[in-house]
Amino acid sequence: MRLAGKCAIVTGAGSGFGAGIVAKFAAEGARVMVADINLDAAQAVAVQYGGVAQRVDVGDGASVQGMAAAALAAFGHVDILVNNAGVTHLPTMMEDVTEDDFDRVFRVNMKSVYLTARALVPGMKTRKTGAILNIASTGGVSPRPRLNWYNASKGWMITATKAMAVELAPFGVRVNALNPVAGETPLLKAFMGEDTPEMRAKFLATIPIGRFSTPQDMGNAACFLCSDEASMITGVAMEVDGGRCI
Repeated sequence: MRLAGKCAIVTGAGSGFGAGIVAKFAAEGARVMVADINLDAAQAVAVQYGGVAQRVDVGDGASVQGMAAAALAAFGHVDILVNNAGVTHLPTMMEDVTEDDFDRVFRVNMKSVYLTARALVPGMKTRKTGAILNIASTGGVSPRPRLNWYNASKGWMITATKAMAVELAPFGVRVNALNPVAGETPLLKAFMGEDTPEMRAKFLATIPIGRFSTPQDMGNAACFLCSDEASMITGVAMEVDGGRCI
């Protein structure tokens, strides 16, 4: 029960890594808001783990403010924020990515971190406690071709994590990031372009441990970084990648 008494928001929690983080947080005693643009998916996860479902468009300021207000109404305060919602463009040469796809990646992967901070950091600063976790990517550390603007958005998230950590440390708020390698989530097919045994083998060949990351892997790492056990850890972008970035 490492998160007993803690109240958390996890965005993009209707599936994949987000749902894995919700499962671990709930098992460790946290009360969790399952936030997702797909309300049906959020409700299914919330029912399974005893959380509160909330529809949110993380790239829209009013929607994020509504999520924050709903969390305060449900919990009274927010101890933990996990910025997990993310999208990618399909693998293609950088100059061929459409402006609409670029704007979507910017909006969901980058602007969302600003919007959730604007909505929730003031309360954490007032209470002089809080943990923010940004789900970045190995692509932000060691980019690969044809996912250029996605990689760049995750590199931005890593830098934002460090900048947030330095500014918020005097207020008792810690900010860290996780860098997962590709995992068994709805985004896997988008990363590969096509989900075939050959493409999977190609991806797995880049991971020394020889498997994709799982929602459980992410939940375990997220739980540690958001718990009081990590009270001296801030500004870290921890790889959960089976050695992919070595």
